[in-house]
Amino acid sequence: MSQQEPQWGQRGNQGPPDLDEIFSKMIVRLKQMLGDNGAQRPPSGYGPRFTGGMSLLLLVLLVLWLSSGFYQVDTAEQGVVLRFGKYVESTDPGLRWRMPWPIERHEIVNLSQIRNVEVGYQTDSKARLLDESLMLTEDQNIIDLQLEVQYNIKNAQDFLFNNAFFDPAANSIVKQAAETAIREIVGRNKVDFVLNEGRTQIAADMTRLVQTLLDNYHSGINVVRVNINDVQAPQQVQSAFADAVKAGQDRVKQSNEGLAYANDVIPKARGTAARLLAEAEGYQKRVIAQAEGDTARFKKIATEYSKAPLVTRERLYFDTMQYVLSRSSKVLVDQKNGSNSLLYLPLDKLMQAHATEHSLQAEPMTEKSPSVKTNGGDSRTISSRFDRRGEREGR
Repeated sequence: MSQQEPQWGQRGNQGPPDLDEIFSKMIVRLKQMLGDNGAQRPPSGYGPRFTGGMSLLLLVLLVLWLSSGFYQVDTAEQGVVLRFGKYVESTDPGLRWRMPWPIERHEIVNLSQIRNVEVGYQTDSKARLLDESLMLTEDQNIIDLQLEVQYNIKNAQDFLFNNAFFDPAANSIVKQAAETAIREIVGRNKVDFVLNEGRTQIAADMTRLVQTLLDNYHSGINVVRVNINDVQAPQQVQSAFADAVKAGQDRVKQSNEGLAYANDVIPKARGTAARLLAEAEGYQKRVIAQAEGDTARFKKIATEYSKAPLVTRERLYFDTMQYVLSRSSKVLVDQKNGSNSLLYLPLDKLMQAHATEHSLQAEPMTEKSPSVKTNGGDSRTISSRFDRRGEREGR
């Protein structure tokens, strides 16, 4: 059926409804809603068809315009809604709607993404930026330092609106804060500390200082980590710095060796000194005790000598001979009868007894005279003979 036939557009069971009539009714109802009660159904013909087509187009455009206000916020992201450029609200993850452009627009900020900024180099560590990497230490030495700052976003509103003088895409605020912090920290430390053992401490101090600077600017940035990639002397003086570092290491090594030697020798010397002191004190006490004993013995001998001079002289003589002969390796035999009979003497035992008595350092008045077996078969000691003679002298 062509559009020129009379049945086209009529309501009935033989054809589709008239679209122009439908859109005309919709326009009438819209005018009634807007307060135009005198609105009539537009006449048929070319005019109503044109008005209905424009209405459909406007309706489609209106739906598309309103649907453009929907946006999706993913997990770990935050949406920021702006109305004519002014902050309105921050939205959480999910499907959200706002007023379409140009009334409102939105910005999506990824809060979990780790961003990084380099100081002293660009992309490759060999591509050094000397105007950023060269800095001065406390002891007026120049060092070449490269580092990397890793950060994320903790507040989307502050990140978008409080960095007006910086370029967030180029990380300019983080880079400038990092340069300021590292130059301040290096300027407070000496070159040996920065080059050798101070990397961990410098990284920790820099993390705190950069975070403080960014919080003062309300930048909405959270510093995750600071990595000190390379610290060295400038290329022109690296050989001199290497010699200085080696000399410092040798000094520490020799100092440790000297300390170990001192820890080994000093305790031994102190132990030896304590032993010698104890021996000297023991010797002193022994000499004093021996002198006191000799004095007491001499007094007793003098008393006995005043009573019996002859007996006392002989006793002193025998005691002296016993003391002298006990330290001799010779054996004296008293052979009264003059017989030439062979004598059996256990020389090995006599020598052993002699050595034992010598080691004990027996005193003359306390030692016992060794018994000597004569050829007559009787065993007598010098002390026993002395006692018997003393009895005869007393009688």
